[in-house]
Amino acid sequence: MTAIIQISDLSKTYQSGTAALSGVTLDIREGEILALLGPNGAGKTTLISILCGLVTPSSGRVTVGGHDLSRDYRAARALIGLVPQEIALESFETVLNTVSFTRGLFGKAPDAAWLEKLLRMLTLWDKRDARLMELSGGMKRRVMIAKALSHQPKVLFLDEPTAGVDVNLRREMWQVVRDLRASGVTIILTTHYIAEAEEMADRIGVIDGGRLLLVRDKHDLMHEFGRKRLTVELTEKIDTLPAGLAAPGLALADDGLHVTYDYDTRADRSGIARLLAGFAEAGLSVRDLETEQSSLEEVFLRLVEEGK
Repeated sequence: MTAIIQISDLSKTYQSGTAALSGVTLDIREGEILALLGPNGAGKTTLISILCGLVTPSSGRVTVGGHDLSRDYRAARALIGLVPQEIALESFETVLNTVSFTRGLFGKAPDAAWLEKLLRMLTLWDKRDARLMELSGGMKRRVMIAKALSHQPKVLFLDEPTAGVDVNLRREMWQVVRDLRASGVTIILTTHYIAEAEEMADRIGVIDGGRLLLVRDKHDLMHEFGRKRLTVELTEKIDTLPAGLAAPGLALADDGLHVTYDYDTRADRSGIARLLAGFAEAGLSVRDLETEQSSLEEVFLRLVEEGK
């Protein structure tokens, strides 16, 4: 898949001496959703600010659609739309005028057909003549996305797109993002909601301490770094596990009916067959088996801890 953004050895050190980014190298694929995860102060906002031309890097190179961001700024920036975390809108202006004005800032000629299509896609067309002060918080976020897409960029950056919104609205926003990807827009989002990244992203990038720890396909990441838990339900209660069953990751639940076994998906052998054979040898009858994959949140926390 073609890379629409290429980042090479990108670093940023502020005058205070704070190293916000260190040697970040990354290709962002055309048409993908890439989620950037990291704790507060990890460097996510600095990275996005550099890619959007808002902050000058200390070293390194960025190209957007083949245009060098430092030498051909206008052409590179024209390919990018940015939705910041903070909602910044003119309260007394209408939706349509706001989006039209932003398109003009990029030197684009008026295009009523495109703006209508855009506002319909974001379910804002019926609100086109409404003043922004009259809109709900969720509608205002949609207007922010419409502004970012008004000049028809190929790349959209979303910085905490669902911060402070309720669960139902968050799911609506997820669908908006999927629709945008389906229309051919490449999307890079930062989020503190791990479930958001797990739900939407094609690839996951983890940043901590200004370093890009890894970038992986979401499913490959879950398989490579995830753990699984096997829960065995017994037909009769037991007080303790037989001595012959003792193994790392094995535990008896308080109810005496369930035994849990945590194992690494990367291991050559899971140990499950040996475990079940041990149950049979100990005379324990099994009623049911259930497996559970670790969540992306657990994988993320593990990666950050290992990166320290």
